[in-house]
Amino acid sequence: MKVIGIIGWKNSGKTYLAQKIIKKLTQKGLNVSSIKRAHHNFDIDIPNSDSYLHRQSGSTQVIISSSKKWAKITELNNKKEKTLIELLNELENTDIVIVEGFKKEKHPKIEIIDDPEKKYLFKTTQNVIAVISNVSLNTKIPQFKKNEIDLIIEFILKFKNE
Repeated sequence: MKVIGIIGWKNSGKTYLAQKIIKKLTQKGLNVSSIKRAHHNFDIDIPNSDSYLHRQSGSTQVIISSSKKWAKITELNNKKEKTLIELLNELENTDIVIVEGFKKEKHPKIEIIDDPEKKYLFKTTQNVIAVISNVSLNTKIPQFKKNEIDLIIEFILKFKNE
């Protein structure tokens, strides 16, 4: 399973880029999964739904299942967050995983730069394999413009995870 990360500062366009990449890879017939890092509390459950009420009543794990999809919600109750490796091990039948965030992990990453005045992450972050910016940067790392999605996809597909 190939793992490629998308990193960048807040509101740099990470989710927009991840969507474009996921859509193109899926159109090529690949099984794509994604993992998104959230730096805040979040809820995927709709208030007052049955599963939400189960969690509110104290259930620490809730599985919601239908013939179309299933989801597992686990309350960590301030326990240690899962590592990227642990999350990757939860995936199955996946050709490629697009990871948004997790910039401190060791997987290969592509940095999206929307503001050339901000500090570049590729200078201090491990395994940045490419940058995406509409401004030419002084680096030997491969560079792409934001609208060069086909070239970015080609680069991702050719890249060999170690």
